[in-house]
Amino acid sequence: MADKRITAYQLKISLVGAKPPIWRRLLIAGSTPLPLVHEAIQVAMGWTNSHLHQFVADGIFYGMADDGLDFGETLDESRYKLSQLLKQEQDSLIYEYDFGDDWRHKVTLEKISLVGADTRLPLCLGGKRACPPEDVGGIWGYRDFLDAIADPKHPEHEGYLEWVGGAFDPGAFDIDEVNALLPEHHR
Repeated sequence: MADKRITAYQLKISLVGAKPPIWRRLLIAGSTPLPLVHEAIQVAMGWTNSHLHQFVADGIFYGMADDGLDFGETLDESRYKLSQLLKQEQDSLIYEYDFGDDWRHKVTLEKISLVGADTRLPLCLGGKRACPPEDVGGIWGYRDFLDAIADPKHPEHEGYLEWVGGAFDPGAFDIDEVNALLPEHHR
């Protein structure tokens, strides 16, 4: 019997506005429902899933089913798969997380390939730099945070270090930790 193959998407997820760049590369089944794509991005980036999110592709918004909040025309993400939003290599979408801090991620489909059915997906293939702390104030607040923790004379130095548990290494990224935390999706 022939080995069943799965269409896998190699995605590059880049935090918009981060300098130096903060990014992750994931291998994920194209057939993955958007709520599970959200979960994989959360784990890969290092977020804590503490805020609302949405996907934006071709001007169309996809988010969590209406829970009484009215953010306009948002389609129920649970009805869509990744392959419905990204169809060919170099297609991209925006994944927005925490509407207050406005963390925007550009998600680019770098490569489509076939993998064996026994391939563990999703899988983190690489990345650079640590995820900013939750609730730091978006990309601008993160820059201020980095300035403060780098300067022991900064008036917010001690407060920020205490807030993040004593230390923060903006260059840290542990691919093994990400892969250990990524839940395997059943196909």
